[in-house]
Amino acid sequence: MSDTAITFSHDQADAHDAIAAMLRHAGIDLDDHLLTPPRDGKDSVMAVIGKAGSGKTLLLATLYKALEQAGVDIISGDWEGKRRKDRRTLAILAPTNKAASVLRMHGVPATTIHRILYTPVYDPEYEKIAEWLAGQGERPEIEGLTDVALDRAFAFYQTNKSIPGALATAGLRGSDFITGWKRREDPMDVGFVDEASMLDEKQFQDLKEIFPTLLLFGDPAQLPPVKGEGGMVFDKMPEPAILKLERIHRQDADNPILDLAHALADPEVDFHHFEKMVEEAAGRDERVQWAQRVEVDLMARSPVLVWRNATRIRLINAFRSVHGAPDTELMEGEPLICDGIELPLKHRKKRLDLEARGLIKGAQVIYLGMGRKPGFSRLHVMGAEDPQVSAASIVKIEKPDEEEPFIPFAARMGATFLHGAAVTIHKAQGSQWRDVQVFAPDIYAAARMGRSEAGQPLWKRLAYVAITRAEERLHWVVRNRLAKPTAPLRVDDLRTAPAPLALEVEEI
Repeated sequence: MSDTAITFSHDQADAHDAIAAMLRHAGIDLDDHLLTPPRDGKDSVMAVIGKAGSGKTLLLATLYKALEQAGVDIISGDWEGKRRKDRRTLAILAPTNKAASVLRMHGVPATTIHRILYTPVYDPEYEKIAEWLAGQGERPEIEGLTDVALDRAFAFYQTNKSIPGALATAGLRGSDFITGWKRREDPMDVGFVDEASMLDEKQFQDLKEIFPTLLLFGDPAQLPPVKGEGGMVFDKMPEPAILKLERIHRQDADNPILDLAHALADPEVDFHHFEKMVEEAAGRDERVQWAQRVEVDLMARSPVLVWRNATRIRLINAFRSVHGAPDTELMEGEPLICDGIELPLKHRKKRLDLEARGLIKGAQVIYLGMGRKPGFSRLHVMGAEDPQVSAASIVKIEKPDEEEPFIPFAARMGATFLHGAAVTIHKAQGSQWRDVQVFAPDIYAAARMGRSEAGQPLWKRLAYVAITRAEERLHWVVRNRLAKPTAPLRVDDLRTAPAPLALEVEEI
C-alpha cells in the first residue's frame, strides 16, 4: 500500500492494495504517480462490500485523493473540460442525488449516474471560467464579471470542486452558463459507484459498457433493488473480484446506532429482544430515542420510514391534516418524492432537461410554491448541487381506502410527484438524514409474517436499512401517534434564489 496519513484496518489495507493493482493494470500507478493510456480490451470490475461503519466511504475518499494526486482528471457531471488523448479520468457516482450529496459532505465530488450520462452544454464565454478553475486555461476577462466575483468563484472551487457552485458565487444563474444537455456518446475511463446495492442488472451492464475500469462499493445487508431478482449485482461476481471489509472502523466503534444495526446479524436476536436493546440504548445515549409518537416537525425534511404502503399513506394524510393543508392545493414547504416523468417520446429533450436537473425517480424535493404557469411548481431538489428548479408537475396525494389519488393540480405532462412526509424503507436506500424516525409497528408486522430474503428474516433487513439511514440520531417510534407541529411549514432554511431554469413543456 502507498504511503498515506490514513490508518487503515487490515482488511481496508488489503482492499486498497488490490484496487491499486487493478488500477496499475489499467495504466494508473498510484505509487509512482505514473499515467499511461488505457489499454483497449482490458476491462476490469471489482467490488468493495461491507456493512455500515466498515470504512467503505473512507476507502473511496482515500482512493479518490490518490487518483487526483496522480494526475487523473475528476469528471463531476457538471462540467467535463477538453478531451485529450493521454487524459485519464475518474467519475464518482451514486444512484440518487441524496446519496451523491452524502459523499460530497465527505469531500468527494460525486454526481448521479444519470448526470454522467447526460452532460451540460456550456455557453462558450462562461466555459472559459470553468477551464480556468479546473487548471486548463488562463484567468479570463468576462464582461459583467468583476475581479472580486472571479476571486469568489476561485475560492469556492478550491474547497468544493463544483463548477456550477463556483459560478453561482460569482453571481451567475444556471440559465446564464448552461444552454442545455446532451447524451454522452463516448465511453469513459474509471468509475467508482457508491451504494451499489441499489443497482439492478440493467444499470450494472450499462455502467460496464461506459467504464472499462469499474469499482463498486456496496452493503450486502441492504435490501435488494426493487427491479432485481432477489440479489445484488456483486453477488454474481467471482470471489477474487469481491473485497470484503469486516472490521468496524474505529471512529464508528462507539456509535450506538451502528451497534444496533450490527446486533441484527445475531440469529439469537428476535424482534422483542431487539426492541429491548433499543430501549436500553436510548436510556444511556441521546443518539437513540425511544419515541412514543411521530414528531411531525421532522417529517418536513426527513420522512418517516415505514414498510407498509398503507402506513405511509396514513402518515402522509395525518401530516397534512395536522398542518391544516387544504385538499385543493399544496402548502409551501411540503416534501415530495419524484415518481417519474410523464412525457411522450417527441419531448425527449424536455425529459433530459428535467432528469439532468435532478428530477429522477426517487428524488426528494420541497415544494416552494406555484410556478408562473398553471400546473408548474417551484421546487428545491434535496441533495442537488443546483437545487432550484421550476417544472411542469403532476402531484398525486394518495388517500386511505381510495384507489385513485387526489390531484390538487397538474400540468398536462411533466414530472410526477407523490407526497414525501413518509416513504417506504426500500425507497430510503441510499439516503441519509440527521434525524431518522423508524415506524417500529411496521417492522413488528414484518416480523410476525415470518418472511425471509436471502436467508435473512425480512424484518431484520428492513430494520438494518432503516437504522443506518440515521446520521446522528435514531428515533424508534413505538406507538401510532403523531405530535402537533411546533411551527408552520417553512422554506427559509433552503436556498431561496430564483429557480435558474424554467423547464417548460409545450401544451399539446
